[in-house]
Amino acid sequence: MATKSVTGDWYTEARRRAEAAGRGRRPRTESAEWPEFAPPVTLADGPLGAVQAADREIARQTALKARAVAEFAATRPASEDRAQGERGAMSAERWAARPACLRSVSEWATQELVVALSISAQAAEALLTRSLDLVHQLPGTLAALEAGALHPGHLWSMLDKVAPIEDATIRAEVEAELLRWAAGRVVAPAALGDKVRREVARRDVRAAARRLEKALKARGIHLRPHDDDGMATLTVVATLPEAQALYRALLACAESLDGGDDPRTRGQKMIDCLLDLVLRPGESDLPPVQVLLTVVASIATLAGGDEPGEIGGQVVPADMVRQLLAALTGTGLDIPTDQDPDVTPPPNPDGAAAMGWAEREQRELETWWAEMERRVVTGELVDPDPERCPLSSEDLDHLPLERELWFGGGGTTSPADSSSALGDHPPQDVDDRPLFPADGPPEPSRSESGESGESEWWATADRALDDAGQAVEEARRTLARAERTVRTAAAADAADEDAWQAGVGGRLADAEDALAVLRSASSAQRDLVADLLAMTGGGGLAERPRIALTDALTGALVALSDLPGLRRVGSCGRAACRRSGACCDHELTDRPGLGPPGPTDGYRPGAELDRFVRGRDRRCRFPGCRRRVPRGGELDHSVPYPLGSTSAANLAGYCTTDHRGKHQAPGWEHRLDADGTLTVTTPTGLIAVTTPPPY
Repeated sequence: MATKSVTGDWYTEARRRAEAAGRGRRPRTESAEWPEFAPPVTLADGPLGAVQAADREIARQTALKARAVAEFAATRPASEDRAQGERGAMSAERWAARPACLRSVSEWATQELVVALSISAQAAEALLTRSLDLVHQLPGTLAALEAGALHPGHLWSMLDKVAPIEDATIRAEVEAELLRWAAGRVVAPAALGDKVRREVARRDVRAAARRLEKALKARGIHLRPHDDDGMATLTVVATLPEAQALYRALLACAESLDGGDDPRTRGQKMIDCLLDLVLRPGESDLPPVQVLLTVVASIATLAGGDEPGEIGGQVVPADMVRQLLAALTGTGLDIPTDQDPDVTPPPNPDGAAAMGWAEREQRELETWWAEMERRVVTGELVDPDPERCPLSSEDLDHLPLERELWFGGGGTTSPADSSSALGDHPPQDVDDRPLFPADGPPEPSRSESGESGESEWWATADRALDDAGQAVEEARRTLARAERTVRTAAAADAADEDAWQAGVGGRLADAEDALAVLRSASSAQRDLVADLLAMTGGGGLAERPRIALTDALTGALVALSDLPGLRRVGSCGRAACRRSGACCDHELTDRPGLGPPGPTDGYRPGAELDRFVRGRDRRCRFPGCRRRVPRGGELDHSVPYPLGSTSAANLAGYCTTDHRGKHQAPGWEHRLDADGTLTVTTPTGLIAVTTPPPY
């Protein structure tokens, strides 16, 4: 007789259900009716009720905002944009990567939200996507939000898991099931997320494949600079096998490094190995690459001051700027900031500031112990409070061992002295047993002498009292040493601050401008700065270092030059002049001086003009955008060429997307003033003004 395979029947049925769900068919019909929406709890009295009311109002306004954004998006149809395939239209890759709900919306609606709400382009696109999904894909969730049954924290799992369900019927049923489950109960967002995952996995078997596809598209490397410490986080998003292989390879490289005295941690070795593998040309089969890194540093920073600089557009400490330049140029910019030999130190009669803090502390301790020993010997250190010090001055004169225990004297005490000081009971070690038993002091025992029990009890009490006094005094001595250490550290810090103020660092920090910095710097420091500015291209630098002349009040860029350029504007320029350009004293009133480069004949700006405009703008000038201006392009003529000149007053830097938007987005107006101020007007009449970032 043939038997049926239970396992085979289960597998066949599971496969049938999966195929049915994959084709959009439902194994069973479920209701798509919404429950009656109401907050899960009533309003409390007092301040807590006010908190609840505010939270529900936030939820209601979030729903109203989503509806308004969806209505705005309906007024910006994608039919106004250039169609796919036309010149200047959005690339096919970007078009395919856009969320499906944005396919019918103009790409320039995002920029209008940026100006209206003062948010980034990424945040504006996310707001558009969430609002359209709520209005068109999750109407029940939007109604529950508006009624206070849900709050904004509940939206993320619904938007992330339920809204992408392609079958509208299944999506409506899953949403209704989740809303019925959450109705009338207090549900945390995490609990709702668990329920969402279970329902979606049960009803939409293709969701896992879509999530995997979405995750694979997110593969890449992302950079997030830190705000204030000069560090950054480099995030690598890869598949688990790729990430494990990369991690294990770096780990093997780090563990293979020789040297047991290497102070670096394993993580530090791994990042150093990664940098060597990626950045060092010729040491692997990878093609060599050249990295363009823009470093902005003031004269005070180069000379050894504390003013921060910029690396790649991010603010970093001054020491990091100097270390990077020293590594790239080999000029040895490890500039000392100690006091110059020709600077007179601040007056210090006792010479304390001339020695280190350790020597000062040791000297103070020696002085303190000498004074303590003198006072103990003369009997001056006697506390009149019997609760703090149960010994009298007469006791101190006759009990050398007690003097050592109480005041910590440095002398030694012979066994004979100890015995005479404590009578017939020499000191013994006190164990951890309690002084008295639980039922109180023991009754004196009567032995042949009649006194041995009572004497033993009093000896134990006396030893315990001595031990307690010693512990208290040890604590007092420790506290005194801590207070002296704090005072010594404060004095050392004050001495270091005085020395810094009198040295190079203080003079550079107090300088009003770059000329005052150069006057305050030593000759060796000025030579180091001049050597850096005189370096030519090649080696560690892709370009010659430039000198940025900025407005002292606004920080606006006035001119961008280099050391040869300074020599040219500082001399008369006549061919017959035999004077050195650095010391020419001829009449220079007819010379042009420093300023923006002149216009370029032609559409593309010359090298000097291109460098100046990029140095002035540095980032995209569109309001709210922080993207870098691409190298080698995206400098836009405010007045189109040839009606407008190719000059600094008519050029502005954009990112690629906003450059396209300036020319293609309907109803927008961009106006550039001669000083670089950009005024942008949206189709709805909103006006936003940006100026070049100050130095």
